[in-house]
Parts: sequence; structure tokens; C-alpha cells
Amino acid sequence: MTFIWPAAFWLLLVLPFLVVFHVLNVGRRNRVLAKYPALARASEPRGRIGKLRRHVPPLLLLVSLVLLIVAFARPAATITLASQRGTLILAMDVSGSMRADDVHPTRITAAQLAAREFVKDRPRQVKIGLVAFSGGAFLVQAPTADNQMLEEAIDSLRPERMTAIGSAVLTSLQTLFPDQPFDRMLPGFGGGEFYLGSSPGGSLGGSPIDNSGKPPPPPKRPPPVPPGSYRSAAIILMTDGKSTLGPDPIEAARIASNYGVRVFTIGFGTPNGQITLFGDRIMRVQLDEETLKTMAKITGAQYFHAKTEDELAKIYRQLNTKLQAETALEEISSFFVMAATLFAFLSVGLSLLWYGRVV
Repeated sequence: MTFIWPAAFWLLLVLPFLVVFHVLNVGRRNRVLAKYPALARASEPRGRIGKLRRHVPPLLLLVSLVLLIVAFARPAATITLASQRGTLILAMDVSGSMRADDVHPTRITAAQLAAREFVKDRPRQVKIGLVAFSGGAFLVQAPTADNQMLEEAIDSLRPERMTAIGSAVLTSLQTLFPDQPFDRMLPGFGGGEFYLGSSPGGSLGGSPIDNSGKPPPPPKRPPPVPPGSYRSAAIILMTDGKSTLGPDPIEAARIASNYGVRVFTIGFGTPNGQITLFGDRIMRVQLDEETLKTMAKITGAQYFHAKTEDELAKIYRQLNTKLQAETALEEISSFFVMAATLFAFLSVGLSLLWYGRVV
């Protein structure tokens, strides 16, 4: 529990003065009663319990004041709330290295199977968009809750050349915030590299942004928000390699962070991954884990590593659970006000019942 206005606790310094005032008032009353012995004997509490109970109403009133001061400090608690709405952008690497067979039968097939399970397990109200990236980044499927459309889009993915991780992040952001000029925020992104949608039939083609004419002025960005504060959407980026084209992935992650969007990154494959090139040449696949970890950290998200289809599916299930539960800081002052009121009424009630006066 935390307090929004902790300065209110300075009011607790008043309580000792109230206690001293009460003690002095009781002493003054006893001195007045000493002048009238008959009245003093009549008002004298009987037995040990009787002597103790005369302190109960003031004590209850003191507790009520303490609770009111705590309420003035505006206590707040972090509460986990079930979130059944939102948008997830699944950015999948379809570079040539995804043809490697260190993950059975191939990395791309295993990734597709895990992604299909991810789609099935998510809450029906959560929309998923699919972005594929190789030499460019493509919006294959706009965010939708239709499982069939998502599965068809996932099945349509085919390996291409190069890896543009930064473009994948910016294309995902453009999908979430269509009115923002992400195509002009970093060098190496925009023009023929940026596609707004998939062509009929589910291919990876699309319509590039028109970059003709004079260069547009630098875009005006909104003021940055705290990293990870945008809870209505998140990006899940899966790759098996390192960025070889397009904008810097870390700079793209910084832009996502400024918009409060979390970028969860997944490194996929084993250290033994390799693909066969022309002429039976072998090229080993290298995973840039440091960049993926940095991207996740910058955006307030998390990095994962999967070596098999089962591990990848497990990570997707973990993310499904994680992203369904949102935490929020809820002010709970009203509970302390209600408790303070209860103690105050109890104090006044007992005082009237036992002594015919208020405390």
C-alpha cells in the first residue's frame, strides 16, 4: 500500500495534545466532584471494569481520528484486475534463417504452429494483428478477433531474405496508432519498405506509402509517457536472428516506449541453427539476444528464449496469462473513512449509554 498525499500524517502530531487535553479535563472534573462528596460517590464507577470502561469512548474516538488522518493521506493499493479487452500485435520473423531445421520440422513451421495455439488460447475479446518482417515489415492481418482469419494469415507466411526488426516495431506501432507518422520518425523506414495491408489472397504484398514530392517536415511527436503505461495494447516480437536492414531496433523500441507500448521479445532457435545456401554453402544463424533484451527493458516488457516449438508455445501461454491481468493503483480512502465513522458512532453511542453525555 502507498499514500498519494503522505504529508497528511503531520496531523498525527495533534493527537498527543488531544490526549493531554482529555487528561486535564478529567482532572478538572474530578476536582469539581471533590467539592460534592455525595455526587462524587454516585458518579464513581464500580469495580475494575467500570473504571476501565470510562476510557473506552475516548479511546474509540482517538482511533477514529487516526483513521481519518490515514484517509486524508489518500492510501492506494495495487490491485490486479482481469483484462478481457485489448489489442496484441504478433510480429513474426519470416527471414530466410527461419528455414533452419534445428527446430523440427523447420523454425518457420514450428513458429506457425505455436502462433496458432496462441490465437486459440487468447480471450475472445482480445484482438490480434499479425505483422511479418524480413527485408521489410508487412501488416499481414489487421487486428481482429476472428480466429479463422488469423490462422489463414499465419499459414500464409513464407521465408524471405534479410531481417528488419526495427521496421517490425514501427509497423506494429503504425497499426496501433494509424494517425501517427511513424514512417518519418527514423531513417531507413518508409517509402517502399512500409506496407499498410496485405493483398488479396493473404500474400505479404501491400500498398507502400507514397513518398513522392518534397520531403515532408519532421513529424511532431506527442509528449512521452512512462514506459509500459499504455495497457490497451502490446507487441510480441519473435525473431531467430539479428537486424540486417532498416532502422535501428533499439531506437524503434525507444519510440514504442515513448508511446507507453510494451514490446515483449522472443529469441527463437538453438545455437546450432544453419541454412544451406547456393552451392551447398552453409550459413550459421546468429541470434542477437542483447538487442532483444534491451528492447524489452526499454519498453518495460520482458525477453524470452525458446529452443523448441513446445517452449515457444509455453511462452505464448505465459504471455497470454500475463497480458490478461492488469495492475492498477486504486485509492482506498473510502474504506478508512467508513471505519473512522463506525468508531466515532460507537464512541458516541457508548458514551451516551453509560454516562448520558458525548465522551
